[in-house]
Amino acid sequence: MKRLRLASVIRRLAEYVTDLGDEIVVLTEGHRAVAAIIPLTNVDRESLALSQHPEFLELIAHSRTEFAAGRTISMGEMKRRVLPKRLPKKRQPPARSARPG
Repeated sequence: MKRLRLASVIRRLAEYVTDLGDEIVVLTEGHRAVAAIIPLTNVDRESLALSQHPEFLELIAHSRTEFAAGRTISMGEMKRRVLPKRLPKKRQPPARSARPG
């Protein structure tokens, strides 16, 4: 990760974006990070928007707290709780074959 002073990159920002590759560039003002330029390779707009949505971030924080406290369930238990109940499959009688007459 690169750290750049904001004042030094204003004019050269296009160069950094062009040469970004897979690296994150953090812009600082004084000693404080104020922004980041991140590559959006394989990132769609919905994922990007969701990653900054306050309710989603709250949900993630809550889930991490629950996990840290050991309050987890198995995948099988989660499916049992969330997915609709399936009715047992009815057994079909064997198909009758046509007998030559």
